[in-house]
Parts: sequence; structure tokens; C-alpha cells
Amino acid sequence: MSEGSAAAKTCGLRERKKARTRAAIREHALRLFREQGYHATTVEQIAEAAEVSPSTFFRYFPTKEDVVLQDDFDLVAMDSMRDQPGHLSPIAAYRTVAAEMFASMTPDDRASFRETMELTFTVPEVRARAMDEFARTIDEIAEALARRTGRDPGDPAVRNVAGALIGVTMAATLPWSSGTPVETMAERIDAALAHLEAGLPL
Repeated sequence: MSEGSAAAKTCGLRERKKARTRAAIREHALRLFREQGYHATTVEQIAEAAEVSPSTFFRYFPTKEDVVLQDDFDLVAMDSMRDQPGHLSPIAAYRTVAAEMFASMTPDDRASFRETMELTFTVPEVRARAMDEFARTIDEIAEALARRTGRDPGDPAVRNVAGALIGVTMAATLPWSSGTPVETMAERIDAALAHLEAGLPL
């Protein structure tokens, strides 16, 4: 094995280990929130359950709120944006990615999605932190759109489209009801993206 391929393999193993650690922290956090409530659960308890130190927890999630808000779907979605056919408009490409993401969800993914949505809209601290997360997501979408269109991610038009994608998604998911099936939520989001793609006619 060459030095380069060995280094790549080591890097790949390291990234997979980090992904497993991140997933374990999040899985145990959601379980503890479910069992004893969000406010009664501490970072120390989550770290102990995931068999990591509190400092390791904070390397993956800056705050307790972030363990609710930050999942891997955004990262996968942005990667998928790059793979969409070039003839699709940015909005159509994003709509396709969203549909594919929902279709690929396992039952555990759906349960986790419901839990995180419930926490986001019912826990004040998480809801407040979500505004920062929305801003971060707009930045990420703008980066993906910029790569797709060859424009600068700071271009106002690019950021407007990114903000519109988040805006119609939020409109489709609010008000949130804990009894709403994930399938229904996916349909609402797709309909909102289709409306945006059509130019938001009234």
C-alpha cells in the first residue's frame, strides 16, 4: 500500500469513527430527553451515556441545544445538491434532494425527526437557538447554490433563494403538531417547494 493510500485509509477510518461518536452522542441525548425530560438532562449525563467526556461532547456540539438541532441531514443534502442534473433549477434540485432525503428515512430516522421537531418547537431554549441554526443553514444552502450556479455565495440573489427555501419550509412545518406523521410533513414541504418553484402564485 502506498503512503498516500495509507493516509487516505487512516483519514477515512478517523472520519467514520467521528461520525459514529457523533451519532452515539445524539442517540443517547434523545433517549435521555425522552426518558427524563430535556431540562432534567445534563450534558454530563449525555456524555456518560455515550461513554465520552463532556469536553468531547462540546467538540461535536457547542451547546446542549445543538444536539437537538444539528443532524447529518443538512450535510448529506448539500452533498446531494452537487449530484443533481445540471438542467434542474436550483429550487428544483433542492426539492428533489428533500424528497430523496425523506424517502430514504428509516423508521428510526422518522422517530428521531419527530422528536427533534417536537423539542425544537416546545423547548424555549432550543427554539431560540434554532434561529442561529436557520442562519447557518442558509449559509450552507447559499454555498451549495453558488457552486451549482458559479456565483458568489454572498451574492444577494443567491442568499435570497437560500432564504426563500428555508422560509417556505418553515411555513410548511409551522404550527407544529406532535401528532403529525413525518410523511405528511414531507408532503407539506414538497408542496411548499413546488409553490416556490412556480413563483409563489396567489
